[in-house]
Amino acid sequence: MRLKQSKSTTRTFVLCSALVLGIASSVATAAESVGNTTEIDHALLWGRDIDQISAVMAVKLGFQVRPGRSAAGVANRYVRMADRSYLELFGILRADAELDPGMQADQASLRGGAGSRTFGLRSSILDQTHKFLQQQAFVPTPIFTASLTDPDGDGPARPPRWRLFAFEPQPLSSHLFFIDYAALDATPGRVSDERIAPQHPNGAQAVTGLWLLSSDADADRRQFERMGLAGATPVRIPQIAAQGYCVPMGEKRVLALQPDGPGVAAQALHSGGRQILGLSIAVADIGLAKRRVERGYETELASYRGLLGEAFLASTQSDLGLLIEFHASSQAVACAKAPG
Repeated sequence: MRLKQSKSTTRTFVLCSALVLGIASSVATAAESVGNTTEIDHALLWGRDIDQISAVMAVKLGFQVRPGRSAAGVANRYVRMADRSYLELFGILRADAELDPGMQADQASLRGGAGSRTFGLRSSILDQTHKFLQQQAFVPTPIFTASLTDPDGDGPARPPRWRLFAFEPQPLSSHLFFIDYAALDATPGRVSDERIAPQHPNGAQAVTGLWLLSSDADADRRQFERMGLAGATPVRIPQIAAQGYCVPMGEKRVLALQPDGPGVAAQALHSGGRQILGLSIAVADIGLAKRRVERGYETELASYRGLLGEAFLASTQSDLGLLIEFHASSQAVACAKAPG
């Protein structure tokens, strides 16, 4: 009798162990799929008003700013890159503007000022990513879609132009959403727009990095890892006195940073709280880009060797509420260690 019980107990243990291992393997596979199919899509950048932010981006920094729409008292415009990444610019047109929950959250932090608190990651497996994040105990919202009568879509008989979900509560120090887009008909107008939109006087080619600032960089790193966005490496950015982690997103990266003593990062966190402190932009010719920005701001700017090679910081904090780092286009790995 004892022998039979022992065999039964052993069999149960083996079955339970196999089940646990199977679940762990399934979770690891799902996490890997999310990590392999997620990339930086865009950041939302608020100006004090839409004309102010458009002028700064175009005149001082040398970007081409493309028209957007005006709806319910909020206007948007775009800075689109050749690799599909972009910046979405916002400005409030009137005091009674109707803001969606994400806009309300941004404005509660910005209090009418300029800056960025929200970014989007593109997922080509949006439904699977949504399910995986639920299983990981995050609380994603339902998946929202563009209106079927969206003037920039293909009409009510076709898939919505975009689909996205956010989180409630938010898992990171800055607001995050996941988004994907439908393949639209290649009309002559769209073909022309896609050819023209990425042509920037400053030579910009891609949004290659987002800099998240908080008082606890490791908390953001751990949350990214739970999302399947693993492989973070320690980094330090002496130019702004910040340290933290570089989280790879394909060939790009999100930096989770915290202040490393007195300096730009500490001042920004003190005055504005958790935020997107900076953006990294790859340019075709770093020398020409630097000269254009120096002319725009009428000041000389220092060059340095950063995470992605030769770079410089534009003097944009007072205008845009964040920093823009321009760096030379390269084939550097996503989270290479900075020199020194």
